[in-house]
Amino acid sequence: MIFSEIYGSYFKAVAAILAKAVEGGLTEQKLTRTVLENAFGESLVTIPAKLKDGSWPLLTEGFSTPLQHSPYLPLTTLEKQWMKALLLDPRIQLFSPSEDGLENVEPLFTPEKFVYFDRYSDGDDFSDPQYVEHFRTILQAMHEKRKLRIQFHGHRGTRQNYFCIPYRMEYSSKDDKFRLITGFKGRPLTVNLSRMDSVELLGSWDEDEYVLPHEREETLVMELYDARNALERVMLHFSDLEKETERIGDRRYRITLKYRQGDETEILIRILSFGPVLKVTVPESIVSQIRERLARQAALTHN
Repeated sequence: MIFSEIYGSYFKAVAAILAKAVEGGLTEQKLTRTVLENAFGESLVTIPAKLKDGSWPLLTEGFSTPLQHSPYLPLTTLEKQWMKALLLDPRIQLFSPSEDGLENVEPLFTPEKFVYFDRYSDGDDFSDPQYVEHFRTILQAMHEKRKLRIQFHGHRGTRQNYFCIPYRMEYSSKDDKFRLITGFKGRPLTVNLSRMDSVELLGSWDEDEYVLPHEREETLVMELYDARNALERVMLHFSDLEKETERIGDRRYRITLKYRQGDETEILIRILSFGPVLKVTVPESIVSQIRERLARQAALTHN
């Protein structure tokens, strides 16, 4: 691990305590609250005791400290190289990240080192100047709470104009695309950024106009056969969703997921990537789509 979750958390908690001690006014109550805010729950047993009994000679009697300056942990060369490598990702570049302090650092790896086998090959061109301009205009609109006028071409090539309030952007790892989730007075709309022809920044929106489109929560039930470490892979793949897992037999599990109705296509793509180890039983809409896709694939194979 380049960044240690455990030791990084301990340092962050103790550093925050010492910063308060340097400023003056540290109390036992503030010490306890700082540990809870910056470390794990069980750290409350260890950190305050070590600081108060002198095992860690950083605090003196009365919760003061011999330190004159707040502690600071500089990044290691390896950490800087890892961060520089992340900044080479064209998706991260869309957010205009600062490279201050990393100018002369060699990246730990480059994007060309990775080969993706579980995503579609027609992903967005994140380095296209027009795409970058549209992306940053949408970000600006969300930060400044402003409306947008977008022109885009639909699946059938028809050009459409839409005056809207941008709610959020989503990234699909399977499609390798960004999508804008938007709407106006409760009418939802999802548009791929790659389909946008123009994005125009408009004025601020009023509070009564900001009505989030209703997104019904759906339940999906799957049965999994744990072959080739499938259970661990599925848990990782669906880690962003609320779920329950129940063992129903030898190497067999029932997994219940909660997802937004608008994410059904993305969920379907994820499920299909696991092949026969996953069987969907609910809802019928996804079961039907899986059957349809498999039938089309079989027809193409026979042809």
